Amino acid sequence: MSRLPTRDEVLVWIKDNPTKTNKRDIARAFGIKGAARIDLKKLLKQLEADGHLQKRKRTYADPEKLPPVSILKVLAPNADGDLYAQPLEWQGEGVEPRVLLNTRAADPALGEGDRILARLTEVIDDDHQYEAKLIRRIGQAAAKVVGIFKKTAEGGRIMPIDKKQDREWSVASDATGGAKDGELVEGEAAGPKARMGLPRARITTRLGDPTAPKAVSLIAIHQHGIPDDFPADVLAEADAHKPAPLGKRTDLRDLPLITIDPSDARDHDDACFAMADPDPKNQGGYILWVAIADVAHYVTPNSELDREARKRGNSTYFPDRVVPMLPDRLSGDLCSLHEGVPRACIAVEMVLDASGEKIRHTFHRALMKSHASLHYEEVQAAMDGHITDRTAPFLDDVIKPLYAVYDALVQARKRRGPLDLDLPERRIELAEDGTVQSVNFKDRLEAHKLIEECMVLANVAAAEELIARKEPLLFRVHEEPKPEKLEALRETAQASGFNMAKGQVLQTRHLNKLLNDAAGGEFAELINISTLRSMQQAYYFPENFGHFGLALRNYAHFTSPIRRYSDLIVHRALITAHGWGRDGLSPWDIENLKETAEQISTTERRSMLAERDTTDRYLAAYMSERVGNEFTGRISGVARFGLFIKLDETGADGLVPVRSIGREYFNYDADSQTLMGSDSGRVFGLGQRVTVRLAEAVAMTGGIELELLSVEGQSIARGPSKGGQRRGKPPKSKARNAAKKAAKAKRKVTRSRRP
Repeated sequence: MSRLPTRDEVLVWIKDNPTKTNKRDIARAFGIKGAARIDLKKLLKQLEADGHLQKRKRTYADPEKLPPVSILKVLAPNADGDLYAQPLEWQGEGVEPRVLLNTRAADPALGEGDRILARLTEVIDDDHQYEAKLIRRIGQAAAKVVGIFKKTAEGGRIMPIDKKQDREWSVASDATGGAKDGELVEGEAAGPKARMGLPRARITTRLGDPTAPKAVSLIAIHQHGIPDDFPADVLAEADAHKPAPLGKRTDLRDLPLITIDPSDARDHDDACFAMADPDPKNQGGYILWVAIADVAHYVTPNSELDREARKRGNSTYFPDRVVPMLPDRLSGDLCSLHEGVPRACIAVEMVLDASGEKIRHTFHRALMKSHASLHYEEVQAAMDGHITDRTAPFLDDVIKPLYAVYDALVQARKRRGPLDLDLPERRIELAEDGTVQSVNFKDRLEAHKLIEECMVLANVAAAEELIARKEPLLFRVHEEPKPEKLEALRETAQASGFNMAKGQVLQTRHLNKLLNDAAGGEFAELINISTLRSMQQAYYFPENFGHFGLALRNYAHFTSPIRRYSDLIVHRALITAHGWGRDGLSPWDIENLKETAEQISTTERRSMLAERDTTDRYLAAYMSERVGNEFTGRISGVARFGLFIKLDETGADGLVPVRSIGREYFNYDADSQTLMGSDSGRVFGLGQRVTVRLAEAVAMTGGIELELLSVEGQSIARGPSKGGQRRGKPPKSKARNAAKKAAKAKRKVTRSRRP
């Protein structure tokens, strides 16, 4: 064809040949040569101007169509487990088309937020308009950033609020999302970093005033990607549920089970009852009942609630709010063991001998009724002789037998020898306006320990039951410390004047001896913290590797299915093992048990980091009113860039930058965890008592900077020498030998002071 094609002919040809859309292909198709190419170019420009075509680099395409090879963003699986993807190259003005992702067995596992390059096929379907096959994954979920937006002439910048980050992000004028100057925003990485300049980001969510009440936990929620809003279909499914009937359940409504929780608890997922065993063959023995909310009755496999719960993994707790794993209709109502209300439960009846050893156990799927919702303080007060109208009816028949069981369990615990850490937990009290009112350490009452021991025993019973019945489950695994972590603990112990022998198979009793030696002394907190740091993080896994910290061979989480998905899996396994119904483990649950374990172990770590960051920010906000004040504390960490100090009063952690210490160079020795002055030979190490001045506390980042005033009662000259220059760096061997010599001398002095 030598004539110039019509507009319609060009559009039809482009539609029929989506892979050949550059000007050369079009000219060749219509036989256009020479000067006629200029007329074709004008025609294509006109079609582009009229909106019929969209130029992409050197090709033309229908803007209401997706290119045959496109970049997509993977979305979360839908209710049927299908994967859909969002087209990132959609240029049309109509509704964005839906793309169904057809994965093959050889394809890598794809997750929500992954970017992929895919080949598209247009289809006629009520549910989607394209189907895609993976070519390759080009990137995982875009990096998220939470910060303060600062408007500029070119668009703006996102200023970081994470104390571990100091880089800013550049935001183009068309990527601000309407954010205002000074507003808290959430963004994501937008393309590669420019050769020169800041990394680029686009704002995805405006979070409002960063100084507003409760903004602290909101920052952590978005910074760590914790989902805090339930989809409408999940809420609808929860709202449709009604209380479970008795049916074939064991009727435990007359058993005087009670719940014992914090005074501000909104949900109650466990209840206890104890009595003396009437069996004459078990003189001095006990029967202990632990009943747990039957969440599995409501959250069934592959339901909307189930997929959302697995995605969240667990509830996350902040001083001002809870981000629950389940909607309130379940967590605060149907699955909460409220006083006087019949509730579905899975209960375990455990028979103990007089020494606290479990003889046998029996599980029941039951209907119970809590006879009282008590809190720790009033239960402890009742045992201490301060009886109220609420506790009086249960003192003799319920509370005292529970304490008798606890005494027996303590004996069994001592024989088992679990790790006996003593780390006080901080409690941040907020005023009504969201500001920090006080920071205190939580009391550790016997009532707390009583419930903990009952729950540990119930968890052991669940693991043993499922192992005996050869049912798949998720174990709570805690492996022993790695050798390098153990060596670091040994160094800390020696620097503090304690011995920790080498060349033996590590058992918890060896660590407990160290903890007991330090108990009540000035190094008690340091040794407890250092021991905790030497531990590996516990995780979930379908294979049983034991629980080192608890000194237990078989352990699984069973007692908190309202707030932990792992416990829900264990409940389903018990349902399957006993044939209690069709809401037990599904084939999908069993097939994907390892992936579920990895997922919920990750979400657990995510929640821990978010909770820790929130605590740091609240502490920094509380301390910001006391800048310039002096505090006492102890060196809890040593790094090349400075000293970490744990303050006595609040337990807050602050940093003394190395640049602010003395007028000499400080050599860092990783082996001995010390900083040593090049001229003075002064050594700063773990456990030393210090006095510091608060230099800065930034609530937005949670960062606390301190000035070192004295160490072990000796004052410290501050700041670098004139001109900001430090004096010479000593040879490493000299520095190491001096550090070891100083540490050895310190140990001798410390030991001589000990009785």
